[in-house]
Amino acid sequence: MYGVLLVTPDHPEADIATIFLNNEGYSTMCGHACISVARYAVDKGLIHRPITFPETQVNIQAPCGLVKTFVSVEGGDNLKSGRVRFESVPSFVVATDLEVQVEGHDVVKVDVAYGGAFYAFVSITDLGLDFQKSSIGEINKAATAVTNATKKAVTLTHPDTPAFLYGTIVVDTRDRTPCDVSTNICIFADSETDRSPCGSGTTARIALMYHRGHIILGQHHTFQNGVTGSQFLGRPVKESQVENKMAVVVEIKGEGYYTGRSELTLEENDSLGRGFLIR
Repeated sequence: MYGVLLVTPDHPEADIATIFLNNEGYSTMCGHACISVARYAVDKGLIHRPITFPETQVNIQAPCGLVKTFVSVEGGDNLKSGRVRFESVPSFVVATDLEVQVEGHDVVKVDVAYGGAFYAFVSITDLGLDFQKSSIGEINKAATAVTNATKKAVTLTHPDTPAFLYGTIVVDTRDRTPCDVSTNICIFADSETDRSPCGSGTTARIALMYHRGHIILGQHHTFQNGVTGSQFLGRPVKESQVENKMAVVVEIKGEGYYTGRSELTLEENDSLGRGFLIR
């Protein structure tokens, strides 16, 4: 689950702006949250452009950059939003087959890629685990160890956004067959388990697939969460560049839901009202 703080955008093309909240703090991108908040913006009348059918565009200023979303809309006076697709910021590969020593495991090969946030990718078989037989606790523990090891092994940079390893995505080994369904589990922030296939992680994974020649522009691929079974459909849509790195813009399509709205009040004399953390 994710939190989204809506703030006033300062990007000239943005309809809304977001700050993403998780169990550790903040992140640069969350595709699943973009899908949900784009629907929320349409349903609650937060955008000033006219509603169009069958899709309404909602531009979101995220910490990683401008994310263009397209919300399926039906109905007349009683609008109903549905599935959403979004175009990612330019995404790229940082490293492939990076050998890291993971606590509790042998040396494993890790890929690192950016899809609005930086992720490590590791095969579940290399960890000696199985999506069907291993518990989520075992997968979570191993993925967290991969994140910690990879942070020590790679230096991350980005010209426009904070550069830090956000988490590890444990994948199956079927990226070489693009017509198949790929399975993954994303462990991010403070060992939080994603209920979705992970929008920004799927974006980064497609950048990896494109880098390796396992998918071409316009070719769709389905990604499935190994626990919940939820799916995203993704494809690379055009090449781009980030500094001197070849990059690709990715389209992700899926479903997301908003579950509540909260209003916080800060009283003038509340000395702790600006926030604190106890562990």
